[in-house]
Parts: sequence; C-alpha cells; structure tokens
Amino acid sequence: MELLTAIDLAGSVALLLWGVHMVQTGVRRTFGPRLNVFLERMLRGRLQAFATGLGVTAVLQSSTATGLMITNMAARAHIALSASLAVMLGANVGTTLIVQVLAFDVTAVAPALILAGVVLFRKSRGAVRDSGRVFIGLGLLLLALRQFIDVLEPYAHRPELQNVLGVVGAHPLAAVLLAAGVTWMSHSSVATVMLVASFASRGAIMPATAFALVLGANIGTSINPVLESDATDAATRRLPLGNLLLRAAAAALVLPFLRPLADWVSGWEGTPQRSVADFHTMFNLALAVVALPFIDRYARLLEKMFPDPPQQATLTPGTPLYLDRSMLDNAPQIAVANATREALRLCDLLVDIMGALRESLMTADAQPALSIRRDAASMGQLGTAIRSYLVALDPEAATQDELTRAEDIRAFCTQLIHASDIAERNLLTEAQKLARQRIRLAQDLLTPVTKMIDRIHVNIDSCATILLGGDDAIARRLAAQKDVFREIEMDATNAYFERLRQTQQAAGARSDAAPSAHDPGEAQLDLLRDLKRVNSHIVAAAAYPRLAEQGALLPSRVQPPLADEGKVEVKTILEGKES
Repeated sequence: MELLTAIDLAGSVALLLWGVHMVQTGVRRTFGPRLNVFLERMLRGRLQAFATGLGVTAVLQSSTATGLMITNMAARAHIALSASLAVMLGANVGTTLIVQVLAFDVTAVAPALILAGVVLFRKSRGAVRDSGRVFIGLGLLLLALRQFIDVLEPYAHRPELQNVLGVVGAHPLAAVLLAAGVTWMSHSSVATVMLVASFASRGAIMPATAFALVLGANIGTSINPVLESDATDAATRRLPLGNLLLRAAAAALVLPFLRPLADWVSGWEGTPQRSVADFHTMFNLALAVVALPFIDRYARLLEKMFPDPPQQATLTPGTPLYLDRSMLDNAPQIAVANATREALRLCDLLVDIMGALRESLMTADAQPALSIRRDAASMGQLGTAIRSYLVALDPEAATQDELTRAEDIRAFCTQLIHASDIAERNLLTEAQKLARQRIRLAQDLLTPVTKMIDRIHVNIDSCATILLGGDDAIARRLAAQKDVFREIEMDATNAYFERLRQTQQAAGARSDAAPSAHDPGEAQLDLLRDLKRVNSHIVAAAAYPRLAEQGALLPSRVQPPLADEGKVEVKTILEGKES
C-alpha cells in the first residue's frame, strides 16, 4: 500500500511538472521572440522589473522558468544584475498570487480548461493553437495539485506523520528544512504551500508550524535554479544564488517571530487555509518592499562575492562560451541564439586561418601557417560542441521555426568545418612545401591567390550576416562569388599554359623545357583550386540554404538538353573504343 502511495505521489509530481511545462511552451510558442523583446524593454527600472517578473510568473506559472530566462539575459549582459534581482522579487510575489487563487479551490474548472485547450489545439492554427497548450497545461496543473493533496490528506492524522509534525512543531528550524527538502524534490513551492494549507485546515499542524513550513517552501524553490546553473560561470550563478541568499536571510529574520505573526494573521483571517496563503504573500511582498531600495548595492555585493574568473591560459578558441544547457528545455529560443553566437566564432577562426595563410605565402615563412592546424582543430572542437548542443534541443519545447533554425545552424557549422579541413590538409601542406624550398611566388602568381583570400574574407563576413538574418540580396551576391572564383582560376590556368608554351618555344626541343617537379605555377594552381573549394563551402553554408528557401536555387548547373547531349557524346566515345 505504501508503494502505491509513493507511486501516486510521484505521478502527481510528474503531472504537475508536465502541466507547468505545457504552460511554458504554450506561452513561448504563442508570443515567440516578442516575449524576450518585451522583457528587455521592460527591465529598465526597478519597479518596472518587479512588475514584469510578477506578471510573467503569473502567466508562466513558475518563478523557476522566469528565473532561467532572466539568468541567461543577465549572463549575456542584456540586463543589469540589479534589474534581474528585481524581476525575481516580482516573480516570488507572482508565485504567491497563484497560491491565492488556488486557495479558493478552483479545481472544478480543470476539466473545462483541458476541454477548451484541446478544442483550440485541434481546431486552430498558429498562435491560437499554441494557446491551447496553455489551457491544457493549466488544467493538468490544477488536477495534479488536487491529486497531490488528496493522496497525502489521509495521512494527516496517521501516528507516524503526527510524530514527524510534532517534532517540526517543536523545532521551527526543522520545519523549515523539511519543507525546503520537499519543495526541492517536488520542484514546486505551490504544491508544498497548498499541502501545508490543507494540513492546517484539518488541524494537523498549528499556524506557527504552517508558517515555518511556508518559509521552507520559499527557500526550497530557490535551490533548483542554483543547482541547474553552470558552476563554472559566475555570471549565471549570481542571480540564483542572490535570490536564494535573499530568501534565506529573510526567513532567518522572520523565524523568531512566527508565533506572534501566526496569532496576528489568524486573528483577522477566517480560515487556516487562507492564513497560510496570506502569510505566503505577505512574506514575499515584505521582502520585495525592504529589498528593492537596496537592490543596486546588493547586486554590487554579489559581483564582489562571485567575481568573473580571470581568463585561463588553458582556455582554447575551441572552448564553447555560450552553450548553456539549461536553456535547451526551458528557453529553446535562447538556446538557438547561443548556438548562433558560437557559430559566429567559427567564422572568426576561419578568418584567422585565411590570414595566416596569406602571411605565410607573402613571406615564404612556414611559421605563420602553423596556426592553421591549431585553428582548424579549434573549429572542429567548437563545431562538434555546437552540433551536439543543438541535437539535445527539446522538440516539445521548441517551435518548428526554432527547430528549422537549429538545423540550419548545424548545416552551417558542418560546411565551415569542411572548409577548415581543406585549409589544414591542403593549403597548409602547400604553404609549408613552398616555405621549405624557399620558394616565394612571383607577384603575377601571387596576385590571384591573395585576391581569392581577400574575397574569402569578405565572403565570410557575408556568410555571418546571412546567418544573423541578412536579406536575400546578400545571399545572391555571395552565391555569385563562385563564378568570380571560377574565372580567377580559369584565367590563372590559361596564363600558366601560355607561359609553358612560350617556355617550350623558346627552349626548342631541349629536354629541360619540361616544368620542374616544384614548379611555382603548379603550386599556384593547387592553391587556387583549394581556395575555390573553401569558398564553395562558405557559399553552401549560408547562401544556398537561403536561396533554396526562396526557390531561387537550380538543382543543377547543367541544363537538361546539354546533359542529354553529354550522354550521347560519352556513348559515342565508348562505342568508338569498343570498335
């Protein structure tokens, strides 16, 4: 029987978390990027930030979700830490409003919410369809809370539970720790507070004990964001740690005065259940009123307590800087934006590779080219990290546009890594060979090569611009660069054979008229061929996907009639060989 109860409790918690998840994904899909834009615009003052946190949490039904969104914005320096803390104060108050509503026993509307959500989800499209997820999630959340309480209520007067409640009643600190642990495990302060209110309404616990448990629930709900933050990144830990420390300090100050507070609140509130909900609201509201005027000083204190670590010498260019895995499930849009930032770093590394190649060819020195292998390895490391990160994106939490965007970024990374492989395996080898033999290309041979390298620099910039949302005109200009590179290579090839003919004519039939094994002209053609391949991957990384979306990309450069003629010609040649 106890096993079945444990399964019921675990199922209730799972249903509760899934309901909150559906509300969050529904809100994100309904509002999309507008939600982040709204947040960044509204977080300019302490009061605005407080009100924003309150409103967003009331909609998302979770202060944890609000905290994760704000934590990432603060880590990216989009908003100040003081504004982020003000948002969390508002989010804490927003959670209490949810409890206030649930204290009136609104479980009866859960079936209606689920029915409305299913109708909207199945019969509508776009934002209206996504709003159906919100209604379904709210209904599941209410049902889960009701089931959670119904499972535990029969145990309110069991001797075992009475013994535990007797201990925590005599020791308020034990009550705080117990509620903090329960809230941490259930991932919901709302469930804990509602359970406490239910026990209080049945006389299983005294009001002072109930208030101590509410303090523990407030601390417990602040623990998960700390555990989910990146322990190596001070910027992402300041906000959750600051929120936890603020709540813990406030709870420690209130703890000695629980009995007079319980007598005071119970004196003007009719039922124990309402008393618990009101104390929960008053605690967080009082904390906000006291903390908001000093929030700037508190933010500076946190920055001193958790400073940014100095740049480590072991940090390589291939180390990811922005891939926050907590965003994959909680904020897919931010996760995709983080991957985009890392993809831009691939562009920077490829620019460095081309710069090192240019310097090596200009000076006939192998030393600058040595960095090519290091940068190519960094590109491989970073590209693998980006692709693995995007593969872990939750398809349930992300919209179709976000999933498509993630696929585009993965393809973008793959193409740039192919370009770096060509640079490492071919271009680096050719540059080192020329440097070892002390061969410096003549100016007429070097000019086409440097011209290609310079154009690759420009094309990488265009590639990055398209990744960030550049228009179709940029994609067309980038795609047209393939013809430019083809012409440069063709002109260089014609010039090479023209020089070879002139050399043979001048030398007559002498045997030394043949090109040497290390002919600079052949080295130039090898460089041009590989640079053209690098550019092809750059074009394929950004221009081709954009043009394919617009239907402006032909499936083949060879026209069908020409292809048929080619087949006839090949067939004729083969028949001639057989005869």
